[in-house]
Amino acid sequence: MSLVNSMPKFHKPSLNLAVLMVILSITAFVLRPDQKMSDQNKKIDIESMIPNQFAEWKVDQESNSLLIDPSVTESLSRVYLQTISRTFINSKGQRVMLAIAYGGDQNDMMQVHKPEICYTAQGFHIEKSHDSLFSTAYGNFTVRKMLAVKGARLEPVIYWVTIGNKVAVNPIQWRLERIRYGLTGVIPDGLLFRVSSLGENVESEYSTQQLFVADLMKAISPEARGRLLGIKDASF
Repeated sequence: MSLVNSMPKFHKPSLNLAVLMVILSITAFVLRPDQKMSDQNKKIDIESMIPNQFAEWKVDQESNSLLIDPSVTESLSRVYLQTISRTFINSKGQRVMLAIAYGGDQNDMMQVHKPEICYTAQGFHIEKSHDSLFSTAYGNFTVRKMLAVKGARLEPVIYWVTIGNKVAVNPIQWRLERIRYGLTGVIPDGLLFRVSSLGENVESEYSTQQLFVADLMKAISPEARGRLLGIKDASF
C-alpha cells in the first residue's frame, strides 16, 4: 500500500473551514483585542430588566426554590457576572423556570458552561438535544432544545447564547463570531437565556415555554429585548 493511499482523506469543505478557522484564530491572536463591548455599551442590569409580573405570568415565590435546581444555578453564578433564576406561573397553573446569565467577556469558560455540560455535571442525563428554529415577533433564529432527566424529574429546556449582537448556539458559529469580533479589536460580551419546565409531555412543555418567551419579549423594553435576542433593532 502506498503512503499516499494510506493517508486519511478529509472532506474538502470541512478541511477548508478548519484551515479558515486556524488562519482567523492566528490573526485574531496577533491583533489581541483589547476593547470590551461591555465597556462601550450601556451597562446591563438583568435583575431590573425582567419584570416580576407580565401578561398572565407572575413570579411564583412558593415554588421558586423547589423547582429550580440550586446546583445548576450555583454553577452559572461562578462563571457569569450577573445571573437571575425565577419561576413564573400563569392563570392556568403552568410554570416556567427562567434563567439568564450575563458575562462581559464571552470567553471559553462561558462556552464550556453551556446547559448540556452544566446539567450533566449536576447529575442529569441529556436526551434529545437538537437545534430548532424559534419564531418570535422580532425575527426567527436557531435555539437549542434538550430534555434533561434526573430520576423522575423530566425537564424540557430551550436555550440560546448570544455573542455580541448575534445568537450563536452552534460551537463553530460561536467561535467564528468570537474571531470576527477579535479582528475588529473588540472583546464581545455574552448572554445565556434559558427557559425550562417540568412535565412528561415534552412538546406541550415546549409550547408553553414559547408562549412564555413571546409574552416576556412583548413586556420588556426594546433595549432589553435587543440584548436578550441578540439583535440591534428590536423596537417594533
